[in-house]
Amino acid sequence: MTRIDDVARLAGVSTATVSRALRGLPTVSAATRRRVLAAAEQLDYTISPSASRLAGGRTGTVAVVVPRITRWFFGTVVEAVEEVLHSAGYDLLLYNLGGQPQARQRVLRTANLHKRADGVLLVATPLRSADLTVLTTLDLPGVIVSSGTVVPGWPSVRIDDVAAARTATSHLLDLGHRRIAHLSGDPEDELAFTTHIDRRRGYQEALRAAGVQPDPRLDVESQFTIDGGNQATVELLRRGDPPTAIFAACDEMAMGAIAALREAGLRVPQDVSVIGIDDHDLSVVLGLSTVAQPAAEQGQLAARIVLDPLVGDAGTGRPASSVILPTRLVVRDSTAPPRAH
Repeated sequence: MTRIDDVARLAGVSTATVSRALRGLPTVSAATRRRVLAAAEQLDYTISPSASRLAGGRTGTVAVVVPRITRWFFGTVVEAVEEVLHSAGYDLLLYNLGGQPQARQRVLRTANLHKRADGVLLVATPLRSADLTVLTTLDLPGVIVSSGTVVPGWPSVRIDDVAAARTATSHLLDLGHRRIAHLSGDPEDELAFTTHIDRRRGYQEALRAAGVQPDPRLDVESQFTIDGGNQATVELLRRGDPPTAIFAACDEMAMGAIAALREAGLRVPQDVSVIGIDDHDLSVVLGLSTVAQPAAEQGQLAARIVLDPLVGDAGTGRPASSVILPTRLVVRDSTAPPRAH
């Protein structure tokens, strides 16, 4: 029976290199990979993933923690992470907190992660000080995706949420709007990620830079969902003196806002312009102006970073701090200059 050692001897490389080459990992040169594949074919050898993992004392799994898998951003990130892990021969262990704070405490117990995963990705998951203590004692490579928390020694992959909100609000200001409402996240939600804080800040900075004082009556908090955006817009209209434009902290809230405006007999964008952040898959269908963020790219990059110390050689350039990916303004049919009264 042919063993991995036989392939290594024939190819003139180490058994670790044979394992990486046969799993298609990016840390093996093309020439070495061809030599290993030729040797494996000559000896009729096929690598056993489970045996390879056990031999290295690893699970071959990366844990991914998300607050709610049903949200567009989280689902897009997880799908992108899974693609990268799969191509590297790793499995994804998903922890969906489902909006339950107690689920976070259960997941982050040392026994849960240390025995089940070789690395950890936290996607927009806020942590308490006790959670940080647990994570720092795991001795596992980890990466933060999007905002939500900071773990000492863990790099992060995200966008600049303040800048993205400034871009969205500035687009409305450039069109001539001055009475601009903001639909933000719910601070009462224990698992609410901190994105809404940064996006509110960007909204207010853009207004002040244009000489417009932020009006608290135009700032409504709700869930980052279509229903949340709908409810927030209903509340906004109930307060009277409606805005000429709405900046929603995410596209799903913007979609809910459009539905509520139409239900109230208001036209988008003739009566009220609406813009969001994300570039959700349905944004094109709805003609929603937005600030596009590279959700899939964040997941792909985070997966590569967490895999680097697991499949690569030491010191291959794993970033020690944040990687900030760019956003871009996408103008569609939901924004226009304010109607003359």
